[in-house]
Amino acid sequence: MPEEGVPLTPKADLLTTEEILTLARLFVKEGVDKIRLTGGEPLIRPDVVNIVAHLLASARTSSLIPLPVVSPAQLRQLEGLRTIGITTNGINLARLLPQLQKAGLSAINISLDTLVPAKFEFIVRRKGFHKVMEGIHKAIELGYSPVKVNCVVMRGLNEDELLDFVALTKGLPLDVRFIEYMPFDGNKWNFKKMVSYKEMLDTLRQRWPELEKLPEEESSTAKAFKIPGFQGQVSFITSMSEHFCGTCNRLRITADGNLKVCLFGNSEVSLRDHLRAGASEEELLSIIGTAVGRKKRQHAGMFNISQMKNRPMILIELFLTLQDSPPAVLSISFRDSLHVQGLRHRVSRSHQMVTLWEGGGVPQTPLLAQWWLGAGLPQRHYSSHPDSDANPKCLSPEPQAPATPSGPLPASGQLTHVDTEGRAAMVDVGGKPDTERVAVASAVVLLGPVAFRLVQENQLKKGDALVVAQLAGVQAAKLTSQLIPLCHHVALSHVQVRLELDSARQAVVIEASCRARGPTGVEMEALTSAAVAALTLYDMCKAVSRDIVLEEIKLISKTGGQRGDFRRT
Repeated sequence: MPEEGVPLTPKADLLTTEEILTLARLFVKEGVDKIRLTGGEPLIRPDVVNIVAHLLASARTSSLIPLPVVSPAQLRQLEGLRTIGITTNGINLARLLPQLQKAGLSAINISLDTLVPAKFEFIVRRKGFHKVMEGIHKAIELGYSPVKVNCVVMRGLNEDELLDFVALTKGLPLDVRFIEYMPFDGNKWNFKKMVSYKEMLDTLRQRWPELEKLPEEESSTAKAFKIPGFQGQVSFITSMSEHFCGTCNRLRITADGNLKVCLFGNSEVSLRDHLRAGASEEELLSIIGTAVGRKKRQHAGMFNISQMKNRPMILIELFLTLQDSPPAVLSISFRDSLHVQGLRHRVSRSHQMVTLWEGGGVPQTPLLAQWWLGAGLPQRHYSSHPDSDANPKCLSPEPQAPATPSGPLPASGQLTHVDTEGRAAMVDVGGKPDTERVAVASAVVLLGPVAFRLVQENQLKKGDALVVAQLAGVQAAKLTSQLIPLCHHVALSHVQVRLELDSARQAVVIEASCRARGPTGVEMEALTSAAVAALTLYDMCKAVSRDIVLEEIKLISKTGGQRGDFRRT
């Protein structure tokens, strides 16, 4: 706990029980098979037992309707979720563990950085050492094995207790996990305070030279050792000195609903806001897939991380794992509508491009998001359709020639949305034939240097501006008839929104494409999509700059209809 404490999040900003279960159900459906409730301190939530009890139920339910209380007899066979775990400070564990075990809790991690009661109070800013020890023994009594004990080792504070912690494993089925001191806001990280894995291992070998290495599971974050004859074991989590980013299969969701694809990254995407805005399952998967697709090859390193703005560890919560699986990447594919191929994929990096491949012999799925690495920073590309990779060329920033129609002009210069008396009227399209209609529109958002850099590096406090704008553009296209009074409702068969960074102009170039088969065109849907995506970018960036300009909102092309095709050249 930081010395100055942390600001308490308003209850209305926290995920509700139903929202947690909704997200759990979605992730399990896509391949996550381990969920861990962490903290902060999860056992202070009054609904924690209820959440654990229904996590299995959420794994058995395919829809995204908030989960009602159900009996086991109503639940289908569990598919996918193998482990429900919890990481706790242990103070309330002895009291709640019998209920949690009955609810289905299968794994326990207890945070304990010292075996000295006075030092414990200094570290966690409260009393409770004896309650934690009581919780550890209660877990052993109830049959949990191993009970994992997490100990962050800090030079000058508790590195002298390493041997005492290891001695606990002689007669108890514990897995004592020594964690390298990691930089987070408020913990006053200093390289000199960090005790490396190698140094800790040397200390243990001096006392127990017979210490032997245990085989590592795929995607494990810990290097495990055991002293022959001891009940328990010892592990090291080497995030700083020997990172395991290449095999990491963890995702985290904070208590207030933000997705973190890397513990040490400060990039977050709010799933809570999209849930509360009524986002569909497909839209949520698109957001998640884009975020996971941008997960970096490795974290920035201890010295760079220490300079980055990030949450205190106490404010990082729900923890999702693809247990016994390769590193997690959501691969998003679109046909007539969004769907997800699955989470069990591997990452292949070739030249300067991240490429996602399907496992199990399924053909390659084109990227939703690419990193084009240049000038030390990624140039970020986003598309709501995978075919965007077929032509990776950015929209040209060059001046455009005057618009020229490629088909006949209307026979009359009369406005079509007014009657003979000049009053507004909707066009009657009842007698028109159904034809294939396609329209493409674009917009440009001039961000300026500060906002452009923050968008490029995905450092905005509000979250990922490109992902949010992309989703807003898709939603706007579908809602055009509700926004533009005289537009007909069109059943769109396809919407594609692409956003690309233009470093020369410090701008984001937006292209929206809509397709439908019907008696009326879809240019208004494409224009609305591009415009709302641009407005969303403005909203995401206005806190850091008011010198943002929206321009060049225009129709690029349209096909279909009696008036012929149009293309701006």
